[in-house]
Amino acid sequence: MSQRFKLTLEYDGGPFVGWQAQENGPSVQVAIEKAVKELSGESVRIMGAGRTDAGVHARGQVAHVDLMMKITADRLQAGLNACLRPHPVAILKVESVDPEFDARFSATQRHYRYRIINRRAPLTIDRGRAWHVKVPLDKEKMAEAAEILLGKHDFTSFRSIRCQANSPVKTLERLDVTWSDEEIRISTSARSFLHHQVRSMVGCLKMVGEGKWTKDDLKNCLEAKDRTELGFNAPPEGLYFLRVDY
Repeated sequence: MSQRFKLTLEYDGGPFVGWQAQENGPSVQVAIEKAVKELSGESVRIMGAGRTDAGVHARGQVAHVDLMMKITADRLQAGLNACLRPHPVAILKVESVDPEFDARFSATQRHYRYRIINRRAPLTIDRGRAWHVKVPLDKEKMAEAAEILLGKHDFTSFRSIRCQANSPVKTLERLDVTWSDEEIRISTSARSFLHHQVRSMVGCLKMVGEGKWTKDDLKNCLEAKDRTELGFNAPPEGLYFLRVDY
């Protein structure tokens, strides 16, 4: 009889085509599946809580895996981390869970953060890990505009044409814009998100911050329910999948 394990992990999304297995390059999912195969000899399918895009990072992605081998959670964590080298993927925690637990469908809330470094000088340490915006941004206006997107809405305007969600209606529980020195952080929470929704919202808030849009323009974009009305889609390297609640 198999045993189900919950994996909490972090990764640098830069070298990957995304979380999900794809034909066009290495994915986080396949890297972990190969590590499991090396450790246990079992061919498994890892199920994740969210499908991050190419270049998107994670600090608290969650996945589950079923294994026939008898192993403790601690030994599984150590073994997987050893087999994952040199990939920039780390298993932070492993827990033995009930067979009914599902990393994706048992989730009650997902949390993301987007990082913008707002300065003229090029990035060094944060290169590939934040969006470098050279023009000065009005952070107060961005924070004020973000409130428009809170609550339950049809987010069609912020949805990728490749999105496979059954409905464009989502309830945004949180969308905060905070800052310290040159870094702007946009934090958001919801039960689930549409494909590209977070990056699309950030891109539009950036347009408000640089004065190309007003908060009324953002509201009109939301109410249009039309992807062609979108202002801008932020690049993936500033986005982090922070954690999942169950």
